[in-house]
Amino acid sequence: MRVLLTGGAGFIGRQVHDQLVAEGHKVTVLDSFRPDVHTDTPEPEPGLIIGDVRDATTVAAALDGIDTVIHLAAKVGLGVDLDDLDDYVSSNSLGTAVLLRQLAQTKIRRLVYASSMVVYGEGRYDCDQHGRVAPGPRRPEDLDAGRFEPPCPVCGEQLKPGLVEEDAVLDPRNAYAASKLSGEHLAGSWARETNGKVTSLRFHNVYGPGMPRNTPYAGVAAIFRSALERGEPPTVYEDGDQRRDFIHVRDVATAVTATAAALPDQPPVTTYNVGSGTVHTIGELAAELSRAYNGPLPVTTAQYRLGDVRHITASSERLRNDLGWKPGYDLSTGLDDLLRGWPEARSRTRSRRQRC
Repeated sequence: MRVLLTGGAGFIGRQVHDQLVAEGHKVTVLDSFRPDVHTDTPEPEPGLIIGDVRDATTVAAALDGIDTVIHLAAKVGLGVDLDDLDDYVSSNSLGTAVLLRQLAQTKIRRLVYASSMVVYGEGRYDCDQHGRVAPGPRRPEDLDAGRFEPPCPVCGEQLKPGLVEEDAVLDPRNAYAASKLSGEHLAGSWARETNGKVTSLRFHNVYGPGMPRNTPYAGVAAIFRSALERGEPPTVYEDGDQRRDFIHVRDVATAVTATAAALPDQPPVTTYNVGSGTVHTIGELAAELSRAYNGPLPVTTAQYRLGDVRHITASSERLRNDLGWKPGYDLSTGLDDLLRGWPEARSRTRSRRQRC
């Protein structure tokens, strides 16, 4: 394949780039090196175009000689601050729209779109009395009182969380989520209008070597790591029992490349969850990182963000069954891999062993 990889200099993008090259594909990277993510901007070089996906002229030039596009470029993060609302829409929704418009003017008809598990809002819930239900928005008065579990909207009883599947009702609850879902819809429209093929990948909580740090757009694992690097305990919101699916970035990369290779045989519009298939709580992640780093134990604060969801964990069986993909890391081996690339953690671990 001759691939244009947007956002290819980012955390996930670098791993996808390396995987594509290892598989023998020719890759062109388009990345804006936005300053809220990158500290430095390199000089342009063969295979690297520095530019914004919202710039039609840049995108048109980048598409020359390409047969497949992997669209990772996006403003990521929590999306809970309305001051960022227009930036999320511009960077993600408009950026995707510009790319799709330029794609429509070429013969390129293969697209992998990086979406997110946040499009689901809350995950799957079942009530003993009423079966599968969708909890309503979280109420500040419940959260202030420490009632973090969403109740059944019919009877008010406690719900049982489960694994969400791709055909679940979508309920984006913050700006980032809304912008990623709009990209899915736009890409689907492009595929139907052009006889193209798009696969949207809903990434779950990605971690691993190269995680961004010390930015408001870092994931929870990176935020915990930054605290430990400062000698501080990880701060866990709510009660730490929020359920998530943590997936290693290299497993995400193999999912992306497998999806891109399968595009010719796929329906016009396909969606896959990309997760490990194993449930862990945020508190468990914080504790594992503290142990790996030999740092202070996590502190659970009961603080909350209204735009957060309580539980969201994936079923990735469709991706496994359709493409034969499977993750290579569980949380333990994934954090060991992270530790090997974490000099501060290695030095602290050695010091502890020497004292013992």
